[in-house]
Amino acid sequence: MNGSSGTGLIGLSELIAGVNRRLDLAVEMRLKPAGVRIEQYRVLEALTRQDGQSMGELAPSVFVDLPTLTKIVDRMVANALVYRAPDPRDRRRVLVFLSERGREHFATLLPAVETERRQVIDGLSPSEASQLTALLAGLLDRKT
Repeated sequence: MNGSSGTGLIGLSELIAGVNRRLDLAVEMRLKPAGVRIEQYRVLEALTRQDGQSMGELAPSVFVDLPTLTKIVDRMVANALVYRAPDPRDRRRVLVFLSERGREHFATLLPAVETERRQVIDGLSPSEASQLTALLAGLLDRKT
């Protein structure tokens, strides 16, 4: 199987990684003037979708391990973008919430990030983009 053909598993893995890296670099360039790292943006984005997540729930959305996420969230707490609070159903658990400042900050960053995301799929028809999204989501949702 030729890995550079794009049809084998190695080729598919390299293509996915390449597209992801291109997107990450483009998004990072858009976020840099605001002093935001891509991982911080991912935390804001994940909490916008579902506020009040545990660190274990949040880590997969940010694509980092728990110790790294703890450092990221600590910085975001110091900048008043997020805050921690006990889970009302289990006071032993700590949840991360989006602050009003974090919500506003995310709203200012979103248009630039969405522009970069659209440019990555530019040239795909809506149907192709939908199919690709479904395929990649299916791969991501599979249990390993």
